[in-house]
Amino acid sequence: MALAIFDLDETLIAADSDHLWGQFVVEQGLVDATVHTQKNDEFYAQYKAGRLDIDEYLKFACSVLARYPMAELHQWRARFVDEKILPICLPAARELVESHRRQGDELLVITSTIEFVTRPIVELFNIETLIAPEPEISNGRYTGNMTGTPSFAAGKVTRLQEWLAETDRTMTGSYFYSDSHNDLPLLREVDYPVAVDPDPLLQAEAERNQWRVISLRT
Repeated sequence: MALAIFDLDETLIAADSDHLWGQFVVEQGLVDATVHTQKNDEFYAQYKAGRLDIDEYLKFACSVLARYPMAELHQWRARFVDEKILPICLPAARELVESHRRQGDELLVITSTIEFVTRPIVELFNIETLIAPEPEISNGRYTGNMTGTPSFAAGKVTRLQEWLAETDRTMTGSYFYSDSHNDLPLLREVDYPVAVDPDPLLQAEAERNQWRVISLRT
């Protein structure tokens, strides 16, 4: 049994769920539209450019959660998934996941987008194991803080190694599918790195290393 690891945003789905969530909370009037939109776009641009300050981003991502009761957040999240995520789930991505499931592989999603946003998206692909930044909860509410190491860039390797130690799994025969050059640290750790509709920097790195390159958009 091999480990099949998937990035989420722009890999299994055709957009960035974190950026879409930021747009959604603006549309719902849950935040100051001007300020939130500006910061949301800035962090997305930083991510694309490979210069994201992950701690500042996560502080921003968790700020909305701390403002509202859990029940209300879950209601808005359900609408978000129905309206914004279901239309961008890629059929070819579903088939890729299922092909690994048929082979008996262990399925895992690892993402830098917070667990609150990504958990129900990963469930759409019937994948149980998710490694994502974990917002802190106290007395039934989000505090606005994070716990543990953020699963971003080299942090994905750290979090995966922790999970491997906890579950007594190994990286033998492992796959990792990603679109982003931010995931190069983990792509270099697996036996079978796969670039999925890659950004230009990842495309170049994949060509240099003769990694497999695929598209799930066609």
